[in-house]
Amino acid sequence: MIIVLKKGVTYEEVMELTEWVGQHGVAANPIYGNETTVIGLVGDTSGLDRDALSMMPCVEKVILVQEPYKKANRKFHPDDTVIDVNGVRFGEKKIPIIAGPCSVESQEQILLVAREVQKTGATMLRGGAFKPRTSPYAFQGLKSEGLMLLDSARRETGLPVVSEITNPSYIELFNDYVDIIQVGARNMQNFELLKLLGQLKKPILLKRGFSNTIEELLMSAEYLMSGGNEQIILCERGIRTFETQTRNTLDVSAIPLLKRMSHLPVVVDPSHASGLSYLVEPLALAAIACGADGLLIEVHQDPKNALSDGPQSITPEQFEQLMPKMRKVAEAIGRTI
Repeated sequence: MIIVLKKGVTYEEVMELTEWVGQHGVAANPIYGNETTVIGLVGDTSGLDRDALSMMPCVEKVILVQEPYKKANRKFHPDDTVIDVNGVRFGEKKIPIIAGPCSVESQEQILLVAREVQKTGATMLRGGAFKPRTSPYAFQGLKSEGLMLLDSARRETGLPVVSEITNPSYIELFNDYVDIIQVGARNMQNFELLKLLGQLKKPILLKRGFSNTIEELLMSAEYLMSGGNEQIILCERGIRTFETQTRNTLDVSAIPLLKRMSHLPVVVDPSHASGLSYLVEPLALAAIACGADGLLIEVHQDPKNALSDGPQSITPEQFEQLMPKMRKVAEAIGRTI
C-alpha cells in the first residue's frame, strides 16, 4: 500500500501519520520527492482501514500495490534514484561508461587498459578478480591479488572500480577494495549473499540472471534493499533464448520496462549480451537509445590471448572509435556521455 500525501504537507503531519500506521504493526517509509511525498507501507496492511486513511486531511489518495516488490517499486518512489559512486552518478542525464577487461591478468595489463579507457572517456574501471566459469578448468581469476591490482589502477587513474563477488566470505575484502560490488548473473538469486550485501553501505550492481524474469530481478533487488542498502544499480546483460548465433539475447525492452516499473538506475552490458565483439557497438548504441543509465563494456589490449571472454572483448582502439558514436546517440535523446 502507498499513501500519497497532499502538496504542502508538513513534516509533523508526515511523522504523525507514520506513527499511526506503525501502531497497526505496519512499517512506514516516508519518501520525499521533488513534488510529491509518499509513504510506502511494508507488511500486512489488511488491518488498516483504507477509507479512514483516505479521509485524513493530509492524504491525497491511497494506492494498493499488487507487485511483490515494494522498495524497488516506482510507485513507492516516483522520482528516479541517483546512485553516486565517488562522483560518478548513475540515474541522471549524464551516462557513465564502465570499461575494462573481463579478468585482471597482471599489473601491466590492468594499468595499460585503465590508462587507455580513461584517456578515451570511460568514467569507471571494471575487472574480474574472482571469475565464476562454466568450466572448472578455465581461468578462475587472480582472486585477492586481482582486487589489489584493481586498487592500484584506481589509485593511479582515479577511476572508481567495479568487480564481481562470488562468495559471502569475500565481502570484507570487496568492501575494502572496490567502489561497486557486482552480483553476477549466476548469483542473482543467491539470497544468502544478497542478505549480507544488503547490510553494507556500498553500491551494488545487480545483474539479471540469464533465465530470469524482470520481476525476479526486482525481487532480488528487494532482498538487498530490505536489508537497508538502497544503493542498487540494475543490469541487463542478455538472457537465454532459443537463438544459437549469440551467447545470449540482449533484451532491450527490459530497459524501458525496468525504468517504468522501478526507480533504480539501469545499466546494460553489451559484451555479455552476445558474446561477440563485433556486436558490442550496435548493442551499446541501441541500449543508449532505449534509455540505459550506463554501459559496462569489456576492453582488452589483446583479445585473442585474453584469459577469459576474449571473443566478446573490444580493443582500446575500438573503444576509442565507439565513444564518439555513443555521444551522438546520447545527444539525440537529450543526454550526454
